[in-house]
Amino acid sequence: MTLSDLPLHAPARVEDVQDMHPNDAIARRLRELGFVNGEEVRVVARGPVGGEPLLCQVGFTRFALRRSEAARVRIQREGAAS
Repeated sequence: MTLSDLPLHAPARVEDVQDMHPNDAIARRLRELGFVNGEEVRVVARGPVGGEPLLCQVGFTRFALRRSEAARVRIQREGAAS
């Protein structure tokens, strides 16, 4: 499952960030911002037009991400079987 598919306020943990191509600057930046394995993440809000941007929270920090950026973040929902 990816972060772009996560329902509002559902708790999840980051598994990894997928590189869409070699030297993917967006994936690298997401990792630098804290989207790393084991971090708790949730989608707090969605924008009014097409559900963009997504307001995502990692720890105590919130980021506005495009759906294409959030789709790079693979997650595991809390309480879901591994």
